[in-house]
Amino acid sequence: MTARPLTTHARAALLMLGSTFFFALMAIVIRLASATLPTYEIAFFRNFFGLLALLPLLRHSWPGVLKTQQLPRYLLRSAIGVVSMLCGFWAIGHLPLAQAISLSYSTPLFVTIAAAIFLHEQVRLRRWSAVIIGFIGVLIIVQPGSASFTLGTLVALSAAVLSGIVAIQIKQLSRVDSADTIVLYTYLFWVPISLVPALFVWQWPQGIAWLWAIGAGVLGTGGQLLWTRALKLGDVSALTPISFMQLPIVATAGWLLFDEGISHWTAIGAAVIFAANAYIAHREAQLARRAATSAPVEAAKPGE
Repeated sequence: MTARPLTTHARAALLMLGSTFFFALMAIVIRLASATLPTYEIAFFRNFFGLLALLPLLRHSWPGVLKTQQLPRYLLRSAIGVVSMLCGFWAIGHLPLAQAISLSYSTPLFVTIAAAIFLHEQVRLRRWSAVIIGFIGVLIIVQPGSASFTLGTLVALSAAVLSGIVAIQIKQLSRVDSADTIVLYTYLFWVPISLVPALFVWQWPQGIAWLWAIGAGVLGTGGQLLWTRALKLGDVSALTPISFMQLPIVATAGWLLFDEGISHWTAIGAAVIFAANAYIAHREAQLARRAATSAPVEAAKPGE
């Protein structure tokens, strides 16, 4: 009896699950590396070893993958991306893991706002309502005005804001260049940009710290490639809930490795953010399907 081949949706789900697992492990090794290495240096090693892992995977599209007319945009996108990465890595190294990852899930909220501002996308009342609900979840986690509020939570939120801007830039770049070109030039710019601040705090990794540095790069690249392939096969609305599996993985690691508990405020806030993200993804998928269905009809209208 032969095994039934996996459906496209099942393959997309498995790819997203693999991506989620890779990103969760990356967060854990970044936290481990933070014990002995500065954040700037961790970011550089993540990019350097990530590029080394990426280059063999792009050999089939060489040298066409290098063709682009958007180098200034890549430089800007990469500079903002490095600042976002530094903020996110600092949050992972200095905040409870579950809290840092939960706040990173606010990125889609900022993407919606940035899309309305920079791409002039029409965002209707229901999606704005989801954004507001998502920000309520953020406030539940950071608890401004309370004793648990720290500037570190603002650093984590800064990473999410900048990541949202980067997502919009990637959307603009993808109108002309392929996904492989975008990923390659991102890494080619990330490595030298992240090296500059790392040089001011440089110290060579010792012992097992090399494993964490290399692991961050390989896991980050692996997670990114699996993520892009999952989104190519499946709907964002169906795959977004799977990506949230990263939270229980890092929360468990925080408890076992770093003796961190997950506060009930973080759990409640994360659930609210997740619900808002799931609705935003669902609405975007609905609108995309509606546009794809109506496009042939609109194209056939006379005089347009």
